[in-house]
Order: sequence, then C-alpha cells, then structure tokens
Amino acid sequence: MSDDLLYNDKAALRSRLLADRRALSPGQRAAAAEAIAERALELLPPDALVAAYVSVGAEPGTRPLLERLHGRGARVLLPVLLPDNDLDWAAYEGPQALAPAGRGLLEPVGERLGPAAVTRARVVLLPGLAVDRRGLRLGRGGGSYDRVLARLAAAGAEPLLATLLYPGELLDRVPAEPHDRPVHAVVTPDGVHRF
Repeated sequence: MSDDLLYNDKAALRSRLLADRRALSPGQRAAAAEAIAERALELLPPDALVAAYVSVGAEPGTRPLLERLHGRGARVLLPVLLPDNDLDWAAYEGPQALAPAGRGLLEPVGERLGPAAVTRARVVLLPGLAVDRRGLRLGRGGGSYDRVLARLAAAGAEPLLATLLYPGELLDRVPAEPHDRPVHAVVTPDGVHRF
C-alpha cells in the first residue's frame, strides 16, 4: 500500500470517527464517561502511578476517572504539550489545578517533571480514535503519543497501555505503519477488552 493511500485511508477513517463522536449527545457522552471510569478502575491498581490525560471536545470523557483516581489518592501524571508536539508531564492535583492551554487543552499547573517522567508509570492511558483487534491504535495524527510509546520502549519500560473508546471504535482493522506499537487493552462503556 502506498503512503498516499495509507494517509488517505487514515484521513477518511479519522473524519468518519470524529463525525460519529460529534453526533453523540451531551447526555450520551456523560453516560459513557461515567461507565468508562468504572470500567477503567478495573485496570488500575490503587497504588499504581497512572499517566492519563484530560479529554477535550467529543473525546471519551476522562474527568470522572480522574476524579475517582484523585479521590482514592492515586498518583496521576497528566501531559503538557510542548511546542514541538512532544509531551512533558506534571502531577494531577485536582480539577482546580488545571489551566487552559493551546489547542483547547487543559493542563496541570504544577511542576513539570520532564518527558521521561512517563517511563515510571505502571499504566499509560492513550487517547485514540479507534483500536483494532491487533491492539493497533489510530490517533489524531499529531505524533505526540507515538513519541511517548517510543520513549517507553527506549527506556525498557513496560506499563500497561490502554485506550479509552466509545462503543463501535474497536474495529477489525485500522491503517497501520511499521513503527506503530499496539496497546494492551481498550476500555469502553461496555467493558475492558484485552489483547
């Protein structure tokens, strides 16, 4: 498959998935976020350091999960987008310690821990638009989490990798490239799917 065809397949699939997400009502999104939080807690040992993210727009909501983790005293790292699209990390200290950042993101206001901080996490939650039955994730195309996955591999870190999705985003196959690394699990409102 040519790079142009692969790119076009990814672009078309991304467009369709984003449109499907935007079509969900606020009530459907809120219910999905609550159910995903409950299901995700099955994956997250209480004492584990978790690298998570703050959802934006029509992404499967992470705020209920972040609140539950914070409420039980879990240690959570959240990303801070750097100018080159790489990610720095800072500790999550509650919703009051999040501030608006570029691209509509909310980021933690605490001390920056460096891009390598993610290598200490036992669980890394990665955003995505879809995951296939091989565990290959289709992201938004910015490359930030591809860098995270490469950094984890280079450090010899082997955290559990999971993506939070809506029902219907676990697909038979997504376009993939040789450098793509699979995730170990997908969490949907229906449950945890392991690969």
